[in-house]
Amino acid sequence: MIAAAIASGTLAIVGLTGLSVGAGNALSGGQPLPLLASRSSCPTPRLPGRVVNVDLTNRGGPMMGNSPGMMSGGGNREMFGGAMRLSIDQALVGRGTVSFLATNGGSISHELVILPLADSQVVGTRPVSREGQVDEERNLGEASSNCGAGAGEGIAPGASSWVTLKLSPGRYEVVCNLPGHYSAGMYSELTVT
Repeated sequence: MIAAAIASGTLAIVGLTGLSVGAGNALSGGQPLPLLASRSSCPTPRLPGRVVNVDLTNRGGPMMGNSPGMMSGGGNREMFGGAMRLSIDQALVGRGTVSFLATNGGSISHELVILPLADSQVVGTRPVSREGQVDEERNLGEASSNCGAGAGEGIAPGASSWVTLKLSPGRYEVVCNLPGHYSAGMYSELTVT
């Protein structure tokens, strides 16, 4: 009798899981929902063009520098438990409409900024200011609005933001430009063909 009750409970859980996956696919127009969006607390609209999923993460607690104050400029940055990371699910996309869906899987705020990358430039080597940021004067777009599109005050832990751009062939650097985050490893390269 106990075995039958456990089996019934297991079947009910499997059935509910199937219903929730089916409902999610129906709401997304029949397309599977992106893995990163499923970890977000934000409802994400169907994004146009090719979708590049961006995972923003940090490991552990407060950021440490070799000078006073959290995330102060200059020097190497370390975090308890390891570095920060910005990863993209594809490094090569075709030209045209590209949407970036940034999901913060970390424990502190992050953002996403798309910058052009010169042919001779190596990703991760931009000069960093005393404030711990790179120059984003030539940025093409930003996703830093909590549960929304475009620029904002930063993506909270567990939330998402998105931006849609028309990209020409070339190389781009996708970065988090909050103070100290670029130096801590939050950058990836995207090539548009």
